[in-house]
Amino acid sequence: MTPAARLQAVIDLLTEIDETPRPADAVMSAYFRNRRYIGSKDRTNIAQTAYAILRRHARLGWWIERAGYERPTPRARMLAYMLLEERRNAGVVLEMFSGGKFAPARLTDDELAMVTAMDSHTLEHPEMPETVRVECPDWAERPMRLSLGDRFAVEMEKLLEAAPLDLRINPLKANQQSAIKALAKAEITAEVTRWSPLGLRVKGRPPLGTVDAFKDGLVEIQDEGSQLVALAVAPKPGHQVVDFCAGAGGKTLAIAALMKNKGRVVACDVLDKRLKRAAERFRRAGLHNIEAHPLTSERDPWVKRHKRKFDRVLVDAPCSGTGTWRRNPDARWRQLGPGLDQLLPLQANILDSAARLVKPGGRLVYATCSMLHDENEAQIEAFLQTHTDFIVKPVAEVWAEEEAGAPPSDGPYLRLTPARHDTDGFFAAVLERRAEESVSAVGSEVEVDAEQDEVDAVELSKAIDA
Repeated sequence: MTPAARLQAVIDLLTEIDETPRPADAVMSAYFRNRRYIGSKDRTNIAQTAYAILRRHARLGWWIERAGYERPTPRARMLAYMLLEERRNAGVVLEMFSGGKFAPARLTDDELAMVTAMDSHTLEHPEMPETVRVECPDWAERPMRLSLGDRFAVEMEKLLEAAPLDLRINPLKANQQSAIKALAKAEITAEVTRWSPLGLRVKGRPPLGTVDAFKDGLVEIQDEGSQLVALAVAPKPGHQVVDFCAGAGGKTLAIAALMKNKGRVVACDVLDKRLKRAAERFRRAGLHNIEAHPLTSERDPWVKRHKRKFDRVLVDAPCSGTGTWRRNPDARWRQLGPGLDQLLPLQANILDSAARLVKPGGRLVYATCSMLHDENEAQIEAFLQTHTDFIVKPVAEVWAEEEAGAPPSDGPYLRLTPARHDTDGFFAAVLERRAEESVSAVGSEVEVDAEQDEVDAVELSKAIDA
């Protein structure tokens, strides 16, 4: 493809992302799948440019508005990116937007005025507000400042970078050093991660899908922070474990491997299709201690039938995903799922329901890939007020039990941030159910269950009547 044709492809791709209610990475995959004539080098260039523009959404939009242009269209963002970030002069831009075969159409008068206004400027500007400079959307500013305090700017700036590529070794098939050697055969350079005893960080973005170490199940793609959440579960061989919101199964895989294929892991989710896709990952890893169980909701009758039967229950709750903005820059600006006002009660309800599965002496681990206090510490504080039979197990004690070295964060909880740990933003709280419970505590839970059953029955009746 010519340079001009690649520019038009980026504009087309950004247009599809704007118009499609799906995450940008899914839209990109479909875009290239439907255009197999685009070569690998061109695909890489187009994808990298599109992601670079998505990471600069607020700053480019600020400049476009400053230049008097009507709105930040894909063409306008492409033009602004070329001028302000790539530092191309107006003459070069005009040549690229020639209107020739496969090239972008010629500039309109309004676009030409915008280009003239931006010519010779850089992306950063002293009058740019801090929230624009760090790409913080309006809805997230207050909760992010509350959570991050004086580290707001440094953490938000780190979230502007592209995330590294991390792998988790499968301890059933490899250790860190043998996996590094296996990857080296495919000319892939990897080094051990700082925090995870099972992690590797890969240099660059190699096509892992074609590599034997990946196809044979020696390694899995998983952010180091996500690996640490699985480590916080501290599963043991022979345990009965539930991954209550298993999704694509990344943490399920890590938990099952830590159990050395012994015991039982139940992967639950309300999205049956995701569990079916995860089954292929389980087979590739050689894990046979995992079973999938789809749920109709967090209050599925299966939960009540299995009360107090599990040693470990992981609740990887649906959340705002603010900790993953390095990987999903479009998620800052596009609400593709529930908003925070809907997520908070949902998280509390999921946590309350999943807690019923934990046996006395067992542990409930609540985790999010969020950096917001309301989704993390506040949820645990509210839960403990109504579930007095649970206590916090400090993360330092868990790390000591697992002989995992010094914990990566201070305080009772696992709290990971991109600037401090160079991982995605994660939170995890380990809650242990008291081994000896009072009769009143047991009785109160029975009453709560009965009350919830009554509520469920009423809601079901309403649904039938409707």
